[in-house]
Amino acid sequence: MKACERFGLPPAAVRVGGALVGLFAASAAWADSYGHAEPGQIGFQEPVTDLARYLQWFHNVVLLPTIIVISLFVLGLLVYTVWRFNEKANPTPSRTTHNTAVEVAWTVVPVLILVFIAIPSFRLLTMQLTIPDADVTIKVTASQWHWNYAYPKDQGDFSFDSYIKDDKDLKPESGDLRLLAVDNEAVVPINKIVRLQVTASDVIHSFVVQSFGVRVDAVPGRLNETWFKADREGVYYGQCSKLCGKDHAYMPIAFRVVSEDQYKAWLADSKKK
Repeated sequence: MKACERFGLPPAAVRVGGALVGLFAASAAWADSYGHAEPGQIGFQEPVTDLARYLQWFHNVVLLPTIIVISLFVLGLLVYTVWRFNEKANPTPSRTTHNTAVEVAWTVVPVLILVFIAIPSFRLLTMQLTIPDADVTIKVTASQWHWNYAYPKDQGDFSFDSYIKDDKDLKPESGDLRLLAVDNEAVVPINKIVRLQVTASDVIHSFVVQSFGVRVDAVPGRLNETWFKADREGVYYGQCSKLCGKDHAYMPIAFRVVSEDQYKAWLADSKKK
């Protein structure tokens, strides 16, 4: 079910959001971006889940225009104040201390703005925190400085570590990206609900994959959950986004989304290892 249907988002708003995404994606680098950021890219990575699309719509259609309008309004007030009330133009300053209309306005208008922002924000939070029945559950454990992925019994009952690839091991012809490619990618099936149970073994980390629209802290002794449902095959990268020590920058996340048949074949092969 699409986000616009499930959470009451008007289809027209989604189209407007897509248009705004296109507006901010003016460079060729953005057009080629897929599953990872490009040098010089401005804007979000391409979304492949309803959650990521809603999140980007919320930013591009609600937050960004609101911020621009407020910033321009405040700038205009500052310029007008400097011009209208400088010493030369206004040698005798006003001694006004109260203005009921102005005071009501600067109280009511911010409240209305917050309500305008809050309604889609609550929908987004509901979407993030309401985890549907999962087709696949993966336990993700963060450590200094790598990730461990554990698949449950119904998926084969195995786990593996995922480390960043050294520069000498990169294979550009195979699509390896420096600082993003890993030795073992997590694999999930397309169009299936994947629940992630995230924790850490040492310090606090943060699991982030932008194209999925997910971010969750990995805290020792605590199991946090999130979910996604990717609708496009490919490799999608993320990174730890919580400063966790000297090699914080070198613990990328890599998820490969594949067809159902490819996923079953991968599970069968992984069980043998």
